[in-house]
Formats: sequence, structure tokens, C-alpha cells
Amino acid sequence: MRVARILLASLAAWMCHAQPSVLSVSGDVATAVTFTAAEFAAMPHISITVPEKNGGNAVYQGVRLRDVLGKAGAPFGKPLRGKALASYVLASAKDDYQVTFALAELDPDFQDSDRILVVDRRDGKPLVADQGPLRIIAGGDKIPARSMRMLEKLQVVLLRK
Repeated sequence: MRVARILLASLAAWMCHAQPSVLSVSGDVATAVTFTAAEFAAMPHISITVPEKNGGNAVYQGVRLRDVLGKAGAPFGKPLRGKALASYVLASAKDDYQVTFALAELDPDFQDSDRILVVDRRDGKPLVADQGPLRIIAGGDKIPARSMRMLEKLQVVLLRK
């Protein structure tokens, strides 16, 4: 009985410290990965300034989408040639909103990909609940339809294998 109580107390303590995942990366990648908020926050961040509807600007801080996908082994650089160029990432949000990005548009060999970020902060503060905990900012898009809130999943799809 005493051992059971100790095990139960240990399990409860572990569960209190375990963080739920905030983002999963899966599909045609070397290794599917999930990130907790702490793991994501520990990744190298950059900032991007984007115009807001009210005429002002917002500064978002986050991780390049290609760096997030790179943690799962998505093909960038030399491996992103030939059949791999028919690849995309499907980003899915908690509210079922989905957008796609071609892997080539995320690769610096093809274009400036520092404008597509997975962000966790706006103006130095964590995203508010109806925006986060993560969102995508597609800073180069003229219409911000691919800048999605409440990001949960990234799935890499290779159309030609």
C-alpha cells in the first residue's frame, strides 16, 4: 500500500510538470516531432514587422517555418530538387482553418523565406488566447489570408515519390 501511494504521488508530481504539446510536425518527414511551449520558446527567434488593419504595425517574434520543419527532417537545400519540388506543407489550426506553403517558397535557395514565421509573441508579449499559443505570419503575402492563428499541426506532403 505504501509503495502504491509513493508511485501515485510521483505520477501526480510528474503530470503537474509535464507540458502539453503545442505543435506537431508529421507527414513525409524523417521523424515526426512535437513541440511543447518551452521547447518552441527555446528555438532561435527572429522578428518581423507587419502592417495591421488599423494602419499601425505589429512586431511578431517567432521561428522560421523552415527551421521548424527542419527539426523533423523536411527536405531543404540540395535534397529539395526534382520530385521533391512537388512538396508542400499543410498548416492546420484549432478552428480547422488550413493553408499551404510550397516547400520551395520556404527554402532560401529559391527565395527570401525569412518572412514566413511560426510566432509565439506579438510586441514582446505572448499571443492572446484567441490568436495562439502559436500562429503563422506570412509577411510577404499581400493579402494576409495565410497568416493563420491557433496553429496546431504541420503536415509535409510529397506529391511525387
